[in-house]
Amino acid sequence: MTQEIKQCQNCKASFEIDASDFNFYEKIQVPPPTWCPDCRQQRRYAWRNERTLYRRKCDLCERNIIAIYSQNKPFKVYCPECWWSDKWDPLSYSREFNFSGNFLEEWRKLQLEVPRISLLNKNNVNSEYIHHSGNSKNCYFSFSVFDAENILYSNNVYMGAKDCCDCYHIEEGNNLLYECIDTHKSYRCEFGLVLRDCNECLYCYDCRGCTNCFLSSNLRNKSHYIENQPYSKEEYFKKLKEYDLESYSGRKKVYDRFLENIKLKALHKYAFIEKSVNVSGNMLFNSKNTHYSFDGTAIEDSKYSIVCPDVKNSMDSYHFGLKTELIYESHALVHSYNVSFTHLSYDNSHLSYCDSCHNSENLFGCVGVKGGKYCILNKQYNPEEYKKLKEKIIEHMKQTKEYGEFFPPQFSPFGYNETQGQVYMPLENKEVAIRAGWKWEDEISSGTFGKETLKPEDIPDSIAQTQDSILEQILKCVDCNKNYRIVKDELTFYRREKIPIPRICPDCRYKKRISLRAPRKLWERNCACQEEQSANRKVQGVYQNTAEHFHGQNPCPNKFETSFAPDRSETVYCEACYNSEVV
Repeated sequence: MTQEIKQCQNCKASFEIDASDFNFYEKIQVPPPTWCPDCRQQRRYAWRNERTLYRRKCDLCERNIIAIYSQNKPFKVYCPECWWSDKWDPLSYSREFNFSGNFLEEWRKLQLEVPRISLLNKNNVNSEYIHHSGNSKNCYFSFSVFDAENILYSNNVYMGAKDCCDCYHIEEGNNLLYECIDTHKSYRCEFGLVLRDCNECLYCYDCRGCTNCFLSSNLRNKSHYIENQPYSKEEYFKKLKEYDLESYSGRKKVYDRFLENIKLKALHKYAFIEKSVNVSGNMLFNSKNTHYSFDGTAIEDSKYSIVCPDVKNSMDSYHFGLKTELIYESHALVHSYNVSFTHLSYDNSHLSYCDSCHNSENLFGCVGVKGGKYCILNKQYNPEEYKKLKEKIIEHMKQTKEYGEFFPPQFSPFGYNETQGQVYMPLENKEVAIRAGWKWEDEISSGTFGKETLKPEDIPDSIAQTQDSILEQILKCVDCNKNYRIVKDELTFYRREKIPIPRICPDCRYKKRISLRAPRKLWERNCACQEEQSANRKVQGVYQNTAEHFHGQNPCPNKFETSFAPDRSETVYCEACYNSEVV
């Protein structure tokens, strides 16, 4: 089949399945999806509680722990030490399927019985408040952190990052970054958005190979620039002092200028796609034959993949990678092969409809299995029995129209408002969520209010004036009014980098970072390069061309798919026009 237009069973919108999609479904032997790509992604988002943490007791050893599950959840929760231990046996919860009902309903009973791990971490040191992370040291309130050290309040940190605070999606040896987003191979940068190979750049956007640049955008291999204007080394540091960056009041003014520069003055490439062939999406590097995907490196022959380093032949999955291949409709997988319809499972091969299974192979419909083989509903079989029963169950699931889709939303261990669904595809309230078929958590960990011991206006304006006593104070966020505290490692970082105490809480800081990134969605647009409008652009204070373009004085004819919606204020160019100006 070459192409088919279907109607989404969830939102009723039309969506297309093309020939490459059908080829993939045939390869892994699954039927085509009945939900559209956006609804499928929302369904996976609703299974990822990344940042909502609770205090509770381990249901085995009874010590106080941190968990992603509230106390009212309908299953046992074990601390990592107990969950990974031999004190319990996942196969003791085994059951048989009698084919009298729906397989997923039987699977749901198993899911509710098997203990869940409080936080999924592997090989971390001194990092109690992190989740979805591994091989990291001295990290605090950070999520999806791998091979990193001394990371605070950050997400999606990979490959050797060290001494970073309040960052999102930083890779490849970053060091001493503060409030940086989509930054690679950079050192001592602050408030950077899309930086590559930069040193000591502050409040900059889309710069690479730059050193000592400030409030600038679209620079390449420059040094000592302020607001895109060159200075001598001496002039640069002299003028930089005028901005009073060691004070909170000075930094607030600069941050507002930074936002204005991004929205009105900077030039935006339609997508950050580099060293890649035949790809579409955003933030994709060293990839090929990949479409409608975001935040990935070294991806091949994939589609609808999000946060996906080192992935091959995969489709419709979220937060997975690190040598994964042949993955479909799954969430939170690493080091895996031939896995479909699976949640929160590391180091596996040949799994389907599994949840929280690790170091296993040939599992179907299992929960919490560790180092298992040839299991169905946590019951072990010999290889021949496993194969026959699995095939029989799949045929049954096809008859009941269960097979070929991710788990239903109501099977998620979390309320929608606890998950990344509320971050990227927010719902207005509980009533809207329930009406749409999602769950909602009434006892969400929202923090405290009105307990502050130090008002925002009483916090010292500079870090030099800040005493150790700040560690004993309860602060109030100026955005949401929620209480928050400063921890010791955080204060040490601020003092070393001469950064004033933030006036907004970690959650609001996280939301601000997310808001600065383009959404994981594509729109078709025309290139904004219109030479005849340059005079008007000057009046409006927006980007003006500095070089000749291939289309001369006529509007650029190029169209593209971009994460910048047509109604946004940024100036968005095609690759040819962007390269004429920037590269």
